Amino acid sequence: MKTKNLIKLAYILVIFTSVIACNNSKEKKEVIGLKNAATFPIGTAININRLLNDAKLQKLQIENFNSITATSDMKMQSILPVENQYNWKTSDTILQYATKHNQRLFGHNLIWHSSTPKWVEEKGEKDSIWLGNFMQEYIKTYVGRYKGKVAAWDVVNEAFESSGANYRESFWYKKLGKSYIEKAFQYAHEADPEAILFYNDFNIERDTVKLNAVLKMVNEFKAKGVPISGIGFQMHIRMDIPDEIIAYALKKAAETGLQIHLSEVDIIFNTHNDERLGGIQNYSVLTDEMKQAQAEKYKNLIKMYKEIVPREQQFGITFWDFTDRDSWIKGFFNLKDWPCIYDDNLQPKPAYFGVLDGLKE
Repeated sequence: MKTKNLIKLAYILVIFTSVIACNNSKEKKEVIGLKNAATFPIGTAININRLLNDAKLQKLQIENFNSITATSDMKMQSILPVENQYNWKTSDTILQYATKHNQRLFGHNLIWHSSTPKWVEEKGEKDSIWLGNFMQEYIKTYVGRYKGKVAAWDVVNEAFESSGANYRESFWYKKLGKSYIEKAFQYAHEADPEAILFYNDFNIERDTVKLNAVLKMVNEFKAKGVPISGIGFQMHIRMDIPDEIIAYALKKAAETGLQIHLSEVDIIFNTHNDERLGGIQNYSVLTDEMKQAQAEKYKNLIKMYKEIVPREQQFGITFWDFTDRDSWIKGFFNLKDWPCIYDDNLQPKPAYFGVLDGLKE
């Protein structure tokens, strides 16, 4: 009888210990909201219509983020799809949402070759003088409307080729020359002298040649008094990009003294050629080991940003989007991947807790 009681007591102790361990594990993995663990703004890209019509998504967005960027709704093709017909409805809705939830609104973007409406290209091809005047009027009208309300802008996006040191021979470059970039900054500054103005690009965290070309342009702007305030690292990175290379890029950019924004962060396992539908499917199943490795990669990225970029230059980190369900990666590259910190079912992945750990340390 005594032996049976001891066995029963031991069994109860095992269960009790397991419950305590389980509770401790839950406490360790508690979702507290990324913004609450950060010393700088934590942002996300959103599609405002999707966000407003998805209560669960909206709840997660409000809990985790205090900065917001529109994925496409604030680009030129959405703002001025038809000549002389500005469409402010959606951008005003985004501003209302940001104001209601006390979030910083980041303007993305003013000039980008891929979001230029066809009607602008057709008129600009015939008359470069018209195009130069149009760019000035567009930027001053747009930035002026949201003066003091949009905290910062990606003034020019992706003005360099995908790799290497050459300026992208876009429609804007061919018609106006590379001076269109600095003029865009001047016009934006004239429209809102208090706004923080960024140059934004991709691959500069891993392509040192491209990074150096961008930094050369930035330093030329500074020497000439062009009102550039910051450098945006899109940070669409791959798992196989060494942390040492990313750290080097952040260090070189921080040496400019400008604000540094990790503006479009996600981390993929597969590869691509930077072109639409150019995905290369190396992995088709997400394993637990891959999830943990991605969590570590996210954690390291956060820590590098905190340690390398001086606090006064930390504009913040923005995720693009924050759920695998809504990621741009799958559609653009025709690629199955898992780049974000929440999964398809809007549940936090190990990547979420990797970010959280990086912010806490």
